Amino acid sequence: MKFSAFLPAFLLGVLSILSAVGSFAQNPALDDARIEKKGDFFVSPDGNDSWSGTSAIPNANQTDGPFATLEKAQNAVRDALQTSPAAYSVTVAEGIYELPKTFALEKNDSGKESARITWQAEKGKEVILSAGTILNNWKTVDDPKILNQLDESVRGKIVMVDLKAAGITNFGSPKGGGIELFFDGTPMQLSRYPNEGFVKITSVNVNKPVDVRGTKGDKVGIFQFEDERILKWTKEKDPWVHGYWFWDWSEERHPIAEIIKESKTLKVKPPYHSYGYRKNQWFYGFNLLCEIDMPGEYYVDRESGILYFYPPKEIRENSMAVSRIDTLVKINADYVTFQGFTLEFSRGTALTMNGSHDLVVGLTVRNVSGTGISASGTNQTIYGCHLFNLGKSGISIHGGDRKTLTPSGNLISNNEIHDYARIQRVYAPGISLNGVGNTASHNKIYDAPHMGIGFSGNDNLIEFNEISNVCFESNDAGAIYTGRNWTMRGNVLRFNLLKDIQGFENRGCVGIYLDDQFSSAEMFGNIFVNVTRAAMIGGGRDCQIVNNLFINCQPCVHLDARGLGWQKEFTANWIKELSENGVNCGIKITEPPYSTRYPELLTILTNHPGTPVGNVITKNVCLNSNFGNNHSGQWRGTSIWANAEEFNTIKDNFTKGDPMIEDWENGNFTLKAESPALKTGFQQIPWQKIGLKKDQLQAK
Repeated sequence: MKFSAFLPAFLLGVLSILSAVGSFAQNPALDDARIEKKGDFFVSPDGNDSWSGTSAIPNANQTDGPFATLEKAQNAVRDALQTSPAAYSVTVAEGIYELPKTFALEKNDSGKESARITWQAEKGKEVILSAGTILNNWKTVDDPKILNQLDESVRGKIVMVDLKAAGITNFGSPKGGGIELFFDGTPMQLSRYPNEGFVKITSVNVNKPVDVRGTKGDKVGIFQFEDERILKWTKEKDPWVHGYWFWDWSEERHPIAEIIKESKTLKVKPPYHSYGYRKNQWFYGFNLLCEIDMPGEYYVDRESGILYFYPPKEIRENSMAVSRIDTLVKINADYVTFQGFTLEFSRGTALTMNGSHDLVVGLTVRNVSGTGISASGTNQTIYGCHLFNLGKSGISIHGGDRKTLTPSGNLISNNEIHDYARIQRVYAPGISLNGVGNTASHNKIYDAPHMGIGFSGNDNLIEFNEISNVCFESNDAGAIYTGRNWTMRGNVLRFNLLKDIQGFENRGCVGIYLDDQFSSAEMFGNIFVNVTRAAMIGGGRDCQIVNNLFINCQPCVHLDARGLGWQKEFTANWIKELSENGVNCGIKITEPPYSTRYPELLTILTNHPGTPVGNVITKNVCLNSNFGNNHSGQWRGTSIWANAEEFNTIKDNFTKGDPMIEDWENGNFTLKAESPALKTGFQQIPWQKIGLKKDQLQAK
């Protein structure tokens, strides 16, 4: 079986958008001969909402000029659309705009295909939309009661500000999404111990034992520790702990119920973590006044409304801000272009999109407690944005209809996403694709504790992305991850570069992880460098690992038969669900479009269900990889279970000798013309196209 010679027609249609996006970046308003340009409006810090807003600067008499607020410009566009529907633009001048509430574009703010509505930052200037409040009235802490709680070494260095006096009374919860402090545009650290790393659980109480295939713990959140520093927390008002309590890929924040000094026992408040707690897992304490001992740490007393802070340098006027409102911008309209702005300091998602044919381009999204951009709908495009210092995910998109396999046409392309999942550490990927016919291409994703890209659904395309240094605080996780569905098919992962992915404490993670019998994904032409377990089929079927390049991967490929072993119950549940009139969540696998689009589903209940069937592993190239085999397998360099081989094709892989790669250490992955690996039928990978398209990245 070969990699698909062609993609479904709708995916080719999505791909054609990529060439058009180049013109978006250079001319995001999509001006052409078909669009009647009707009028422009302007917003400026020097503006006035009583003016016409039709010029960028005030006139000499200060009687007319730009508007002062986005809301006034929005009303002007609405009025103009009612009078004369056409293309309109709003240009916002350089400056900082503290929004008093979410700025929402609704259906009556929509354009149309031939007349888009464009909201754009002044070209080449920084235009900041802020969900925060500036704090300037800082003073040094001199209250003896507070000083006595602080470490002696920092007394006289801690400053404080009254949040209630600044008009802020909603502080949120330390669990996540609450108030955050930022200094010079950088998130500060909510006070914690240890300042870096974790404390280990030394033992757990036996109250409600749990045993998951030999991994033992307890369901009740009562455990022991050795570090005596924790005993200081008994005087804290609202102490919390954050830990990976049972599995290396599942974390949660808990308020502390009690600390027992004599036995060095810590109790957390229920509800307890769903998986339980076990010895040698790791955690840290936070939201602790007594642990402000490092420059950049802060603590909010939610009773008094006082924020305490250890500044890393002198506080200048307007250099400090706290997050205040949840969402900065909502686009519920259609045919809207939103371009060039900087969004920061939201407690929740910075930007949400729930319309159709909207274009977000050239944004900087930074310093938010939630997700950067969340989109749903059809034909939504997120292009050329830079997202970092995010509390949760980078970009999340939902679209398409799984029952009818109608594609969304949504596109996430040419975005740089890094330093995300600051608060929610796992399952908050750089990019999340959900639904049918979504595309993620040419993105650069790096420096995160868990996933790079997560996806679910059908016929999604993930290509030409560069992912590095992710999953550094978790194990049994994937840089690109999906799982647990037999009917989510037709997904293509090609020409991606994954490098330096080793897991927490270098204990191992996965490059592309098809978990728990996920089936029918094509992995073609990907490059894996320094990835512990590069490509993994976790008991699934009809998957392809073809024409990939593995360098320093241990092992290159994993294929198991978990559906016949520890996951038999999962298999039985799927058989039962799909046997009942062939229906799963309203999806009928024996009727079109599923029966025609994915004919393998017609025999999935009779052709050895639960067995990995129809997987193809061929024409791959390995260099400097671990060729030892944990299980019996035909291809050295893999971890292939003996009972996973019978119904699969594993052949023509280059695993021994030098494949003669030009200069992989410096990013040249071309195989030399005389490479013996080319005799297997290996096709050269277009590595030069992977990652950001820098010539089109700047959209301002």
